[in-house]
Amino acid sequence: MSRPSAPSLPSWVTWRQRPFPDANLLLLQGRQPALVDSGFVGHAEETASWARAHGGAVGLVVNTHWHSDHVGGNAILQAGGAGIAAGAPEAEAISRRDPGCCTAEYLDQPVAPYTVDMPLDGGEVLRLGDADWEVIRTPGHTPGHLALWQPEERLLVVGDALSDYDVGWVNLALDGPGAATAALDSLHRMAGLAPRVILPSHGPIPADPTAAFSTALRRAQRLVDDPAGALWYGARRIFAFALMIRDGIPVDEVEPYLHARAWLTDAARLLDLTPEVLAAELVTSMLGSGAVVRRAGRLHAAADHTPVAARSLRVPYPRAWPPARR
Repeated sequence: MSRPSAPSLPSWVTWRQRPFPDANLLLLQGRQPALVDSGFVGHAEETASWARAHGGAVGLVVNTHWHSDHVGGNAILQAGGAGIAAGAPEAEAISRRDPGCCTAEYLDQPVAPYTVDMPLDGGEVLRLGDADWEVIRTPGHTPGHLALWQPEERLLVVGDALSDYDVGWVNLALDGPGAATAALDSLHRMAGLAPRVILPSHGPIPADPTAAFSTALRRAQRLVDDPAGALWYGARRIFAFALMIRDGIPVDEVEPYLHARAWLTDAARLLDLTPEVLAAELVTSMLGSGAVVRRAGRLHAAADHTPVAARSLRVPYPRAWPPARR
């Protein structure tokens, strides 16, 4: 039996699938062109050029959440006149310039400085392009995570809440043991909308939204039922991303790099392991599964990803960002 094709999109929606370390691009065209998420800082200029070529001057960027692969183009787009909208908890932290903004330093994932012009609590209706979109709070992957719902076309932007093949990892160390339950509750609310099209931040548009939600709900329930498994899942995702943005890490530097990471130290504590044991087991298990490969003296992520220029990573952590503009 052949797999059903992906649902059709309205002419005013331009969607581009991108490999890691970037989120997919979603441009909503019309009198008020808007972009949902802006990818990784290493490809910010490419993101801005693509948006201008397909929609003209972007008036607003809506971030589904503040991770580095979703906000990396914010600074360059904001410098070009775009406003930035984001979930209220994350918007407030960015305005205060909290050191933990974007979990950039915690995850060792660079983010160029930006400000948020429009905090979103959920329940707002935004005019994006020429259509109205409802903002839905969907905490779990991050506390400020948002979804966007276009009821006439039944389009649902889901951020990292789910994809055609996965669900977003949850940070039990920073966000508490309830993060997995929050993510599951958010999925149930989104599934209840019965969208015609799911627009995820990673991977292809699911051909069968009902099946995609069914799979996501099962996987999210496992994260609730197995906190240790959720911690391992997050560690694998974070480490793979670190390898992607650095063109791999020399084999003899991998474990010292991991020992210095706050996310690994926190995961080890919750798993009742030492950071050294967790780092060694993480590397061994990912090599064994094929998620990581050894090549020319370096460990690399095996998943498809786009190279990043090393110079693009040289941006300050949020604790050194300039004050937010007023």
